[in-house]
Order: sequence, then structure tokens, then C-alpha cells
Amino acid sequence: MSDSTGAVVAAAIAFVAAVIGAVIAGVYAKRGAEVGGRKAVEAALAQVHGQAAVEHWQWVRSQRQQSFAALLAAYAALDEVLVRIEPEVRNGVRLDEVMGRELRERALLLQDKTSQLALWGPSEASGLAYALTGKATDAVGTLLRLATASSAEPNADWSSSERARNEMVAAYVGFLQRAGEIIRDPLQPVS
Repeated sequence: MSDSTGAVVAAAIAFVAAVIGAVIAGVYAKRGAEVGGRKAVEAALAQVHGQAAVEHWQWVRSQRQQSFAALLAAYAALDEVLVRIEPEVRNGVRLDEVMGRELRERALLLQDKTSQLALWGPSEASGLAYALTGKATDAVGTLLRLATASSAEPNADWSSSERARNEMVAAYVGFLQRAGEIIRDPLQPVS
């Protein structure tokens, strides 16, 4: 074999090796691009899902805060009416239709806000809110019964009203304390 033939054969072998190397490199480059692209899509989806979960959690937390605030405002409105009406009734002023209606409307508003809070949870806060509403309803009912009884009997026993009111206040304090803890807890679960 002559030098020129050897050079041609060597060039042909080098060319075939280069083509085979380029094909192999292309196959692996394509495979690497596919895997890299898939991993990039998976990472982007994980980020989007994570961000969506964070935004949902923040939204639920905001709804909880608004529900807690609305319930506390409804409680304050009912408490204001009780504080205003009870001394009048104790002093013999008849509970007229307007005062009675105002008292019932405030109690219903508190029940409404408690039901709204139950939508946002957590269940522990809902339970405390229902307990508060129950105690407030008991206090209203006791006042209404005593108002009716005091018109017939001026020496009605007001200790039951004081007891119902104290229980209402205790339920309020318990709810307020736990609601504050829930709002301040950055790790509070959504469910």
C-alpha cells in the first residue's frame, strides 16, 4: 500500500469515526436536552403549585382574620345592647318592642357571623365561636325572661342573669385568646 492510499484510508477511517462520533454526540445531546427540558418543566410546575398553595393559604388566612373580626364586632354590638338594656330593666323599665327587637337582631347577627367563621375554620375556632354564641344566646334569653318576670314580680332573682353574662364573657375571652393564637401562628394549617 502506498503512502497516498494509506492516507486516503486513514482519512476515510477518520471521517467515519468523526461521523459516528457526531451521531453519538447528537443522540446524547438530544437525550440530555429532553431530560433537561423535562426536569425544567417539572421544576416549573412544582414552583407554580407551591406558589399557588402559598397564595391559597394566605387567602384562607385573610378570610379567617376577617371572619374573626366580624364575629368580634357582632359580639361587641350585642354586648353593648346588653350593657345598655340590663340596668334599665333592673330598674323597672319595661322592655319595649324596639329594645327587644334590637336585642334579638344583635343575637342573630352574632349567630350569622359564627356560621360564616365555620366556613373558614379551623374547627377549634368554630367550636369556640359556637360556644360563645350559645352563651350569648343564653344571656339574652335570661334577660328576656327576667324582663318579663320583673314586670310581674319586681323582686326577680337577677343572679341568673349575672351568671349567664359572666359565662358569656368567659366564652368571649376564650375565643379571643385562641383566635389571636391562630392568627399569629404562621404555620397554621388551612384545613
